[in-house]
Amino acid sequence: MVEGGSKFLIGVVHLPRLPNTSYRGEISISSLIDKAVEDASLLVNEGFDAVLIENFGDSPYLKRVRDPLTIASMTVIVKEVVKNVKAPVGINLLRNSGREAYSIAVATGAKFIRVNALVETLVTDSGVIEPEAPKLRSVRINYPGVEIFADVVCKHAASLTFTHKYHQLLGLSDKAYDEALESLVSDLIERGGANAIVVTGLKTGVEPEEYLLKKVKEFSKVPILIGSGLNPQNAGKLLKYADGAIVGSYIRENGKAGNPISLSRVRELIKAVKDL
Repeated sequence: MVEGGSKFLIGVVHLPRLPNTSYRGEISISSLIDKAVEDASLLVNEGFDAVLIENFGDSPYLKRVRDPLTIASMTVIVKEVVKNVKAPVGINLLRNSGREAYSIAVATGAKFIRVNALVETLVTDSGVIEPEAPKLRSVRINYPGVEIFADVVCKHAASLTFTHKYHQLLGLSDKAYDEALESLVSDLIERGGANAIVVTGLKTGVEPEEYLLKKVKEFSKVPILIGSGLNPQNAGKLLKYADGAIVGSYIRENGKAGNPISLSRVRELIKAVKDL
């Protein structure tokens, strides 16, 4: 999906807090649907190549979303966006609900999901998150066709997997960092089945380190996406090492994640990327 000559831009639709069986929610499901379709349509009409629907408002995030009403709400929202938007639609069900997101994609026709911990064990503010790849195996075999965009050393987390690989090599090689990263990228692709790799900064809205991005691109045989911090000022520098980007913060008022979408910021970013 991402492969091609031009840089592939994915705009994020930040949903407010979704209802669950313990919380009725301040916004009706029909209003959530209408707003998601409106935001997704705006992004695609202005030049984004795809949209990612994310339960951004559900923080602090559970390691895995299990509440049936939350999953049902996400499903009907994604279904309506898929039906009304002429571009690929993806799902990020935070913090690491890969099985649920994949199942929603199968049911709705969404084309891809984002998984924060596909082959890594992460220490996060949600707790210790284990790799999702083994748990995705059955649904991927039975219902192939949904692409997985997987983070490497994800934001808002510390990777125990990378740290372990690094310390195994420390003292044995003067390139321990690079070799540990290369091993992790290989695991994402060969063992986890990632269709694209997402590279982020330390937190939402922060650009990835240029060296990290450059090395992941060097080691990967699948497309690379910038997962945080892209803006018109750094697009030229960062997109030298990436095939596209997932953008959520910059395109919102004051560049703050969760704020309403800013049309002027959307247009500034699209112009900056398309002019490269």
